[in-house]
Amino acid sequence: NMKLNLLNTPSGLKPLYDDDYEEKKKLKIGQTYSAEIKLIRNIDFHRKYFALINLAWEYQNEKTQLHFKTINNFRKYIEVSAGHCDIFYSPKLKDWVEVPKSISFADMDNGEFSDLYEMVKNVIFSVFLRNISEEEFIAELSNF
Repeated sequence: NMKLNLLNTPSGLKPLYDDDYEEKKKLKIGQTYSAEIKLIRNIDFHRKYFALINLAWEYQNEKTQLHFKTINNFRKYIEVSAGHCDIFYSPKLKDWVEVPKSISFADMDNGEFSDLYEMVKNVIFSVFLRNISEEEFIAELSNF
């Protein structure tokens, strides 16, 4: 199985990145292949999502940062708080726990990711940045 990112042009589908071009070169000329076409998520919006998390992390005081230990733990906490999680029973804890769902390109389309972005932004401003102007933060985010 091979996965390629392709750009649709008037002359046909073209590999988007060098890695995609290298993969396409493995296909034999004259051979017939089956493909499933799926619109990939907007990479710029993906970067904006992580900039949102990173900037919110930078706004946290040392005590909060020490509590979460890593920015990745902070992100996962926010995603679970936004409701983007699965619930399962942990035998070790003998309790139900919430685990963030994947945000990979394969697991979410643009609409789902956009919804997650808004839910995460709401958690950030209602829990972590209550005293920060959202307009000021978003303006700073564009420079991040």
